[in-house]
Parts: sequence; C-alpha cells; structure tokens
Amino acid sequence: MLELDLSAEIAALRTTFSDIRTVLDVDKLTADIARLSEEAAAPDLWDDTDRAQQVTSRLSHAQSDLARVKSVEQRIDDLEVLTELANEAGDEESADEARAELSALQKTIADLEIQTMLNGEYDARPAVVTIRAGAGGVDAADFAEMLLRMYVRWAEHHGYSAKVLDTSYAEEAGIKSATFEVDAPYAFGKLSIEAGTHRLVRMSPFNSAGKRQTSFAAVEVIPLMEEATEVDIPDTDIRIDVFRSSGPGGQSVNTTDSAVRITHVPTGIVVSMQNEKSQIQNRAAAMRVLQSRLLLMQREQEAAKKKELAGSITASWGDQMRSYVLAPYQMVKDLRTEFEVNNPSSVFDGDLDGFIAAGIRWRSMKDA
Repeated sequence: MLELDLSAEIAALRTTFSDIRTVLDVDKLTADIARLSEEAAAPDLWDDTDRAQQVTSRLSHAQSDLARVKSVEQRIDDLEVLTELANEAGDEESADEARAELSALQKTIADLEIQTMLNGEYDARPAVVTIRAGAGGVDAADFAEMLLRMYVRWAEHHGYSAKVLDTSYAEEAGIKSATFEVDAPYAFGKLSIEAGTHRLVRMSPFNSAGKRQTSFAAVEVIPLMEEATEVDIPDTDIRIDVFRSSGPGGQSVNTTDSAVRITHVPTGIVVSMQNEKSQIQNRAAAMRVLQSRLLLMQREQEAAKKKELAGSITASWGDQMRSYVLAPYQMVKDLRTEFEVNNPSSVFDGDLDGFIAAGIRWRSMKDA
C-alpha cells in the first residue's frame, strides 16, 4: 500500500513561505498595485512618455511579484491535496508527481527567500552591466564576449529583458568592452554579486602552440536610476561626441552619425551609446547611465570615508572573485563563497542561479 508522507516537508514550506510573505509585505504590494493601476489609467499618462514607461514598468513588476506569491501559496495547497489523492488511490504516478512538485516548490521558495535578502537601497532596480577585457590579449577579448553571452543567456532563461547598449569590438576576436541593461525586478541586487574580476584558464584557441592561457575580464554592475535627479551634471562638465555606429569588422550599420559618446570631464567617465536609431535617443540613454554611475561613485566615496573614519578601508571584493577553468580539468569556482560546479558549459550558457544565490547569502551573512 502506498504511504506518501510529505507533511513535514509541506509544513516547512508553509513556515518559510509565511516569513517570506511578511518580509515582502504583500499588503503594501497590493496597495502599490492599486495606486499604480490608477496612475496607469489616467487619460493624460502618455503625454509624458518617460513617466508613462516608469509607471507601467513599476506596475508590471509589482503585479509579477504578487502573482508569484499567490501562485506559490496555491501550489502549496494543491501539493497537499495531490498527496492525499495519491495515498487514497495508491497511485505511484501521482506520488511521483507530488515529489516532483515538492522539489520544484522548494526551489521556488528558496528563490523567493533570496529575494528577501535583497533589501539594499537600489537592489530592486534594473541593472546596467559593463564587461571589459583585461590582461590576456585576444583570449581576454574572447573571454569578455563569452561573459556577455553568459549574462544575456541568464536573462533570457528568466524571461528578463536584456538590451545591449554599446559594444566595442576587438580587432582579432571578441570584444574590448560591452554595456547592457537588464530590466527586471531586483536585477541590480542579483547581478551586483557578479561585480569583480573574472579569470579564465584554458587551452588557447588563438595560440598555435596550444599552450594553456590565463586571461581576465572585469565586470561592473550599477543600478539604473529611473530619474537620477540626485546628481546634477552641468553642461560645462561634459563633452559630447557623435559618430557613426559600426559593427564587427568596421562594417557600417548606420548611415548617420547617431552614436553618442559622453565624457564627464571631472571624473573621466566615458559612456557610449549606439543601440538606438536616433542621436537624441542615444544621448538620453547615455545621460541616464552617466547619472547612475556618478551617483554610485558618490555613494562609494561616502562609504569609503565612513570606513576610513572607522579605521578600516579594506575593499569589499577581491581582485579575482571567480575562476573558470577549462583545462586541465573542468570547474567554475567562486572564490568568495566556495560555490563550484564541474560543468563550465552550462555556466557559460547562463546557469548562474547557484552562484548568485550563494553570493547573496554570503553577502547577507557578511553584512549582518
């Protein structure tokens, strides 16, 4: 006779989920949706396109969060019923279905639990990620392009919008740098774990002798501010250059000078945009990213000053936070959390959730 007892596991799910509901503040989330829905229904909403996009984006994200919470709640109830039915019917197939759903629910609730740890001021915002090739010549440029694909694939796996804003191609292969935006709830909180220096060890495809090569790439992650009004940028502090967009090999992909490069003279920060069709759109996008970077720099300077006054100025991230080893063995290991996998191919195909979850837990314990 079939005896499927998942009562302890289901009780544990309910306890964890109850804590998650409290932290996510479902009542406030519901109130926010009602308020944003009212704003979205205003007849003059689209008179201001930027504001309209902000309102609809916030509403969509809030509705997605609430739907996810309600879905998990219903799935726990359904799992309890499915378990009872499997026992009553003595149906092993239903029992297997219940065990599979339990496993899926445990993963979903673990993901929600991770989200409750993303309580930083900007964690809920979209993210702007910049990847730059470091030491290692052609291999480093190729590695930078591999990382770009990895993050875009990660976003695609989750149904997130990932938009490449600017790419600087290397001469032989790969990229010198690339900047892309991930527009999703908590994108910055999750991807900020990826900031730092990444190292690749492999048998170089660009080395005729077939020797093992070590190369590096840097990943920068900043929150995308909806309206970074906290940072005032005088016109005298910026230099704007326009140029023609281009693709790999110098092939022209635009017939007008629509690409924009903005240089912030006091800090030397340079932001380039060439994804949009018009110069005006590229300039607006570049200004938003510049404001976000200046705001982040300002906050980092304030944090560094506080650490200095406290007698500690140690950096939060080491020079090398993750290693991707393809030869002589196969392994990807995060040097901060000790989390590792032995399937680099899946990681480069966007399977980053384990690293991100381990990183968020590590950071949460470290900051506690």
